[in-house]
Amino acid sequence: MASRLKDRFISDIRPALMEELGMVNIMQVPRLDKVVVNIGLGEAIDNANAPEAAVRDIGVMTGQRAMVTKARKSISNFKIREGMRIGAAVTLRGDKMYNFVDRLFSIAIPRVRDFRGLSPRSFDGRGNYSVGFDEQLIFPEIDYGSIDKIRGFQVVFVTSAETDNDARALLGALGCPFKATN
Repeated sequence: MASRLKDRFISDIRPALMEELGMVNIMQVPRLDKVVVNIGLGEAIDNANAPEAAVRDIGVMTGQRAMVTKARKSISNFKIREGMRIGAAVTLRGDKMYNFVDRLFSIAIPRVRDFRGLSPRSFDGRGNYSVGFDEQLIFPEIDYGSIDKIRGFQVVFVTSAETDNDARALLGALGCPFKATN
């Protein structure tokens, strides 16, 4: 099943970006390579069921089962031991990625209270963009009665853009609601 955002990217957004960024070859146009959704679980030290709940939440949000991430080394100050389950993450590519991005930009982000736009300064210098959210309830698919705790999550957009300005143009064309700069 083709994504409506992917179809719009191919037919409308890519030619517009090609003209806007002054590119001559269609393969130069920046595109989304992958989207990574991550939940860090500091509470996993006390609550052994937290990773399963986080995997369930990410699965409902993205449509793909998440993997549980484990600590690579022990950190005594945080009471973390090597191999302890401390998070959940999923990497989205292809149609699932475009479907998730479409739902994030058009449905989930408008549900954030007192939303003023995403920071346009969260680029890493290589064309990748990271944003964090305070609660998973912005997705309407998540049933309020079925969650055990409100958890924040991070979304990382990995693009093929070589500069932050190209990536900002790509994400803006895809519908990312950046904060207006003065």
